[in-house]
Amino acid sequence: MRAITVQDRDAGVAGFTPAELPYPHAAENDVIVRVHAAGFTPGELSWPATWTDRAGRDRTPSVPGHELSGVVTELGYGTTGLSIGQRVFGMADWARDGSLAEYTAVEARNLAPLPTDIDHTVAAALPISGLTAWQGLFDHGRVSTGQTVLIHGAGGGVGSIAVQLAREVGARVIGTGRAADRERMLELGADTFLDVQSERLEDVGEVDVVFDMIGGDVHARSAALVRAGGTLVTIAMPPQVRPADGRAVFFVVEPDRVRLADLAERVRSGRLKPIIGTVVPLAEARAAFTSGVRTPGKTIIRVTED
Repeated sequence: MRAITVQDRDAGVAGFTPAELPYPHAAENDVIVRVHAAGFTPGELSWPATWTDRAGRDRTPSVPGHELSGVVTELGYGTTGLSIGQRVFGMADWARDGSLAEYTAVEARNLAPLPTDIDHTVAAALPISGLTAWQGLFDHGRVSTGQTVLIHGAGGGVGSIAVQLAREVGARVIGTGRAADRERMLELGADTFLDVQSERLEDVGEVDVVFDMIGGDVHARSAALVRAGGTLVTIAMPPQVRPADGRAVFFVVEPDRVRLADLAERVRSGRLKPIIGTVVPLAEARAAFTSGVRTPGKTIIRVTED
């Protein structure tokens, strides 16, 4: 099968190499998915699980990518809940070969059925971004109606979904990012947008929840904005500064089949609109991520035509 592999930890995305690999093995409770579309997060090349298996053994060259949408082609022993020929989407396992390949083995529990009226390119933009947004806002941030939420990196894949979800529950949403993202974020439901490159973060005032996708100085300055009893939630880095009277949470997204199905239903009903940027074939994956051109929305790799 065709795939993209990485072997040099220092090369980054420039180390993407087209390869021919054997068809994967379906272990117990696995399914084999013929991947139609996949998502890739450049930051995953710094994750230990990209380079080693669960026992810590080297597994290079490895196949990157952890978001996928496709069709089940094989069931492993004991697999239930899914069937051959079924459209699915979800998260590929962290410590095994991922989604930038024509076929990949995935634990069945990490996948959800994909309705026929959602395109694979849209579905591939949902798993990590959608689950991270939901878990950050509601499982860890405990956002509720009437609260004020500050979302750093609102123009990104996670941030743009978080803006829509927070707005839907009746929270006041303040988004931050680059000036080019302002109009789109306001259209998606942000009440206010702050350009972190030219506007003062401290002018935001107190908020109930900060959801940080940026880290660095923005992360450090945000702790002081959290009102008493509030929460600073981040996926960028373990908290370096904590709110004086509140919580600080760093988390890594977890698979959730039920929530994936809920996100898909929100897309079907028009309540959620993932921002899709460039869609490129597998052979152009390296060029898409090394071009240096910033495009709005999530880049999706088209692996197999429908």
